Amino acid sequence: MTRPEARAGSHNSFLAILWLNLFFWTSVVVVTALFVTGSTIYVGLFLLVVRDRRRGKWLVRRSISHYGSLVLKLGWPLVKVRYVDHAPDESPPFIFVSNHRSASDAFLMGCLPFELVQVLNNWPARLPVVGPVAWIAGYLKVRKMSPEAFIQKGTRLLTDGVCIVTFPEGTRSSSRSLGSFHGSAFRLALHSGAPIVPLAITGTENIPKRGSVVLHPGRITVSKLPSITHEQYKDLDAYKLKMLVRERIREYLDAQPA
Repeated sequence: MTRPEARAGSHNSFLAILWLNLFFWTSVVVVTALFVTGSTIYVGLFLLVVRDRRRGKWLVRRSISHYGSLVLKLGWPLVKVRYVDHAPDESPPFIFVSNHRSASDAFLMGCLPFELVQVLNNWPARLPVVGPVAWIAGYLKVRKMSPEAFIQKGTRLLTDGVCIVTFPEGTRSSSRSLGSFHGSAFRLALHSGAPIVPLAITGTENIPKRGSVVLHPGRITVSKLPSITHEQYKDLDAYKLKMLVRERIREYLDAQPA
């Protein structure tokens, strides 16, 4: 590439990033305001008429998924998101175990067509909008719960048919490497007997980079891998189960193009 062509390419790249971020973040503010206002009114009226707390929780959780799915579309066509289900015939509830490369990963769970509760770290629960909405939806703040309370509440959710989403690295890796896993999700699996479904996320390392809110154009893929059933893992302890799931995700990520 000649020097003028390089300058032109750099200029076009800068304009793409500028447009992406101006449009995306402006749209997110508007969509979030409409979501909070509209869903509050809708869910409130629903509970007033139906008076069914369980169905109300379902409505809140599915609304959050639809919101996440809409946010993912706001970056198109500069950010393209693809969901691949390698075992579409399997039935929930599941314990989803995902790698974690970016702060955007939580929104990617909007790709999953199930009723979901996410396991949160401390900092997302303190965010102005996220915290209250997560509390209403019954999301699990694992670091503020005893191991016994986490297993009890998690098992109750799974019994009700609700899937649980975990990011057992605990914090984003900010690269293609896979960090070590915490064990709470795997102790929950051993207690509940629920299938564990590995999720492999690729492409989010720069969407956005760690410590930044600037999005870069790219392609993101969320891959739902075949489940590991209770029959397959029942003779393992939490550590061996954790390593088995981590290895499944690592092998899949390593097989993807750089």
